[in-house]
Amino acid sequence: MIYLATKAMLSGFLIAVISEVAKRYPGLGGLIASLPLVSVLGMIWLWRDRPDAANMAAHSEATFWFVLPSLPMFLVMPVMLRHGVPFWASLLAGCALTIVLYSLMLWAGPRLGLRL
Repeated sequence: MIYLATKAMLSGFLIAVISEVAKRYPGLGGLIASLPLVSVLGMIWLWRDRPDAANMAAHSEATFWFVLPSLPMFLVMPVMLRHGVPFWASLLAGCALTIVLYSLMLWAGPRLGLRL
């Protein structure tokens, strides 16, 4: 239980740091948020729990393919916000787009030979 709490606190700490930095320096906050810190932490936790090279390789590869459908959200939201769409509507639209693209990846990936 302490291990789970430690993982949660460290992950939450990263999110808090990113939001605080982004208040003052949006670009730097974006840079920190774009770093694969959560992925790296996830890999560390996974390796600690199950040190299996094949499993880690599969996880890392799947992470790459699932990053791609999340990227358009970060282009759609700024365009919507700059055109006067409220934040919550822009966020909802970006998340909806991401869900659609994830679904497409889950459908198309295996058909293209990707192990997801």
